[in-house]
Amino acid sequence: MRKRDDMTFPFEEYERRINDLRERIAQRRLDAVVITDPENIMYLTDYQTTGYSFFQALVVPLEREPFMITRALEESNVFARTWVEVSRPYPDTGDAIQMLLESLREFGLDTKRIGYERNSYFFPAYQQDFVHTRLTKGKLLDCFGIVEQGRLRKSPVEIELMRKAAHATEAGMQAGIEACQAGATENDIGAAISSAMFKAGGEPPAVMPYVTSGPRTMIGHATWEGRTVMPGEHVFLEVGGCYRRYHTAMMRTVVLGELSDSMYKAQETMKDALNAVHEYFQPGMTVSDADNLVRNIITRNDVGARLITRSGYSIGIAFPPSWDEGYIMSLKQGESSILEEGMTFHIIPWMWGVDGNKTCGISDTIVITSTGCESFFTLNRDFSVKPDQKVHTLSTAHNTKKTAQAKVIESREDAAS
Repeated sequence: MRKRDDMTFPFEEYERRINDLRERIAQRRLDAVVITDPENIMYLTDYQTTGYSFFQALVVPLEREPFMITRALEESNVFARTWVEVSRPYPDTGDAIQMLLESLREFGLDTKRIGYERNSYFFPAYQQDFVHTRLTKGKLLDCFGIVEQGRLRKSPVEIELMRKAAHATEAGMQAGIEACQAGATENDIGAAISSAMFKAGGEPPAVMPYVTSGPRTMIGHATWEGRTVMPGEHVFLEVGGCYRRYHTAMMRTVVLGELSDSMYKAQETMKDALNAVHEYFQPGMTVSDADNLVRNIITRNDVGARLITRSGYSIGIAFPPSWDEGYIMSLKQGESSILEEGMTFHIIPWMWGVDGNKTCGISDTIVITSTGCESFFTLNRDFSVKPDQKVHTLSTAHNTKKTAQAKVIESREDAAS
């Protein structure tokens, strides 16, 4: 490992992560692991690139020096960003998996017990099959979760970095709320959020903000499509800020008009759920109990809404297509895992189908502490209500109509003269 002082975290943090990983490698009776998940590679080395759709792998032997397999273009990221000293690049005209096999033979690992991430998006089945048929003297064993075990609990330096992501999240959300006006398009709102996030130091997130208005809020995972927001409607916003690939996320709701009784009840129900999270979440609580705490509060609503998803998920390092670590841990029923200090979650007690045709949300990103939990955010949770929108918009439209009529009359008079 090449010691350097210009990575995201202190060099000692990466040493700790590799040493912890090697302990788990030994526990699983493996000789080495082939890590292909981009989030896991970054966690261990600080390596990142937008070209992760091309095959890349970090090979960590139990005893020898780790090495990387990358596309030749991406090798510059190995040397510019990471502590890795050994790299075996392949050209675009070459065969990435053949390079992996040759490297395993070169370092004496082709006859050993090798762990690999069977679930990795970027190590597809046909490539895995090729390795299985060629590496006949060794044993290939699925090691899914061997890195995620370390990622689940964030270290103090990771928590501090996530606070920078939270700063970008809040800046983007505040700008989005301010941009919500009758007559604005969803694109206008999305642009305001994105600009504010990036100006606040945020970096490209794994998912761009979700912005939907009126009836479009009932469409799952939809975002801006140019629709104009109308007076009396509501806008659903979900923003995930990013810093060094670490994310925090929040949902908020804007009402352009009077706050109806049902929407007020929805607001208070979601606030009650988040208040319960901050009162009861603590180390030792089971994931199932955590989910039930949130789910039971939302389910008791009398405005026709449902919580149709998990109630939260782990959040941290992410590359597209998703900002969450839910595949590592999600808050859902029947899970016996327990909350531990350092875990970070996006808690989502959102409500789908208020009055049958509205979706709204208030969410929070939290860290589990030694005694409970803390939010990364300070932004007010109440719906942002702008009751003058209808009057203002109609007045503007009326003035515009009067101006247009005056111009027509004026042009007729000029023609007559």
